[in-house]
Amino acid sequence: MRKVIGIGETVLDIIFQGEQPVSAVPGGSTFNAMISLGRAGVNATFISETGNDRVGKRIISFLEENHVNASYVNAYPESKSALSLAFLNDKNDAEYLFYKDHPKDRLDFSYPEVNEDDVVLFGSYYALNPVIRPQVLGFLQYAHQRGAILYYDVNFRASHQHEVMKLTANFLENLELADVVRGSHEDFDVMFHTTDPEAVYRSQIDFYCKKFICTCGSEPLFLHAEGGFRKQYAVQQLDVVSTIGAGDNFNAGFVYGLIRQGITRSMVMDGLSEIQWDALISSAQQFSAECCKSINNSVSVEFGAARMKELNQ
Repeated sequence: MRKVIGIGETVLDIIFQGEQPVSAVPGGSTFNAMISLGRAGVNATFISETGNDRVGKRIISFLEENHVNASYVNAYPESKSALSLAFLNDKNDAEYLFYKDHPKDRLDFSYPEVNEDDVVLFGSYYALNPVIRPQVLGFLQYAHQRGAILYYDVNFRASHQHEVMKLTANFLENLELADVVRGSHEDFDVMFHTTDPEAVYRSQIDFYCKKFICTCGSEPLFLHAEGGFRKQYAVQQLDVVSTIGAGDNFNAGFVYGLIRQGITRSMVMDGLSEIQWDALISSAQQFSAECCKSINNSVSVEFGAARMKELNQ
C-alpha cells in the first residue's frame, strides 16, 4: 500500500479573534496536511520533534487519534514545545507570532521505509533550517533514490526574510529534488520581491523543477509544467472562517489526488495530461475550501470519512 511521509515542525496553534484566544489546536504546516490525509484514509507517517511536555504529548496523541503514524516524532526531555499565535483579521486571514524554546535544534530519527511511488511532503523553514539541514537533506535524497514523489511547499514566512540569502543554496537543493513545487504569491514577494507567477517560474523554478503551482489566495492559481503547458484555475468563493490551514490542505488534497488517481512517479516524470492536472487541482481546492470553513487547521472528520470511502471504492 502506498504511503505518504511528511517531515516538518510541530506547534500548538493558539488562534485569536480580536484580542481573545478562541481555539488551541496542534499544528504546523506539514502536520496540518498529514492530519487531513490521515482522516481521509491515506497511509500516513510524520517525522518531527516536540517537547516532552503536556503540549508535546497532546501533539503525539492527536496524530495517533487521526490515524497518522507518530513513531518518528521525537520528544526531547529538556525542550518545551513550540507555540504559534495566529491573529485573525477582519478577512479571517492570519498574522503570526512564533515562540520556540529548544535549547538545541536537532533532528534524530531512523528513516522510515520509503518505497517507489510513495509521496514525501516537505517544506517551510523546516526544510531550509541550517541546523537540521544535514538530516533533512539526507532523508530527501534517500526518498528520491527510492523512487518517491517529492512535493515541496515553499511556505516562506516574512519573519525569515533577513535569511533569504543565507538559505538560497538549501532552497535550490530542494527545488532540484522536488517533483512538484507549490508556493504562494506571498512567499515569492518575501523571497524575490515579485508576485508574478510567470516571472517566478521563468527566473527561479523552471531550471530546477518543471511542475510549479502558484496559489494567490482567493485569486486564480497558476499552473506551469513542462512543454510550455500553462493554465489558470479559478478559486471557489466562500464564506471563510479561517485561512490558517488553507495552503496546507491544498497540499493534502493534491497528494490525496495522486494516491486516488494512482499517479506514479514515472507518470509524473513523463508529464501529466490536462485531465490529470484538472483532477489534482480540483482535489487540492476541495480540501483547502473545506478547511477554510472552520477554525481548525485540517479538514473535518466527516469530510475525511467521505474521502476515505472514495479511496476504498
